[in-house]
Amino acid sequence: MIKGTQLRDAFISGANSISNCRQQVDALNVFPVPDGDTGTNMSMTINAAKRELETLRDDPTVEQVAKKAASALLRGARGNSGVILSLLFRGFSKALKDKTEASSADLAAALQQGVEAAYKAVMKPTEGTILTVTRLAAEAAVAAETDDVPQLWATVCEAGQKALEDTPNLLPVLKKAGVVDAGGQGIMLIFEGMKQVFDGGEIVAGAEVAAKPKLDSSAAGKGVFADDLMKVEDIKNGYCTQFLVHKDPGASVTRLRAFLESNGDSVVVIEDDDVANCHVHTADPGMMLSEAIKYGYLTNFKIENMHEQFLARQKQAKGLE
Repeated sequence: MIKGTQLRDAFISGANSISNCRQQVDALNVFPVPDGDTGTNMSMTINAAKRELETLRDDPTVEQVAKKAASALLRGARGNSGVILSLLFRGFSKALKDKTEASSADLAAALQQGVEAAYKAVMKPTEGTILTVTRLAAEAAVAAETDDVPQLWATVCEAGQKALEDTPNLLPVLKKAGVVDAGGQGIMLIFEGMKQVFDGGEIVAGAEVAAKPKLDSSAAGKGVFADDLMKVEDIKNGYCTQFLVHKDPGASVTRLRAFLESNGDSVVVIEDDDVANCHVHTADPGMMLSEAIKYGYLTNFKIENMHEQFLARQKQAKGLE
């Protein structure tokens, strides 16, 4: 069994782990669009939860920890990978409801619920991504016959790492680029950071005191750009658009999600009773916002030109030749 303080510290450790390697994860980012921000987005997302968790008293229940983390992740999620990350950890909030402590079975159920929510929320789930890595990790956790949390989490990390290494065999663009999936690498860094706490160790040190990360991505993703395997014209919906909808009383964003899916791609929508975090790649951000405002007031806007991001990474990659 683990207590709330251990779960809190595990989340914080996971946040530090991804933050320490965010630039290396950014360099792996070639799918769905090589805009080079997966590590940064995942780091910013989980750090929103870290800030909230650091304000908790010293003896919270696992329910309180999971609930606070889930709320902060939803509101702080950035980018496609960040929204998926927030969905994965909402499973903890659901599975640990009304619980003071958590067993290995509870953690396995939490992962499973998070994976199911993520697959449902993504418009077109693609294998060879963070979804595959977490699904196989969760399946291994559910199948594990152990009451020992450190042993369970070791199984999670082992299965997740194996799935990560296999991602190039499932997604051709990764194989062409010579990289593993960036989101999958990001979630494994988080899982490994959590493992350190579950094993009885200290929280992974933050970037200001941590040793230089060992993740090697010095040539990551170079082939996509230097070999012209992907062109800027391939990006049909060039604006990564994200916002929070603070929903009007009784409002449902089901129709809004359908609208986003009809006018863009990479759509992920996550919501609770009060807000919906919406992410879409689109050719017309203004049209997305004009539709969304019908459901409530909007905040936390983020609109990025992925054509510019692509060209900047292409220039950098070819400069390394």
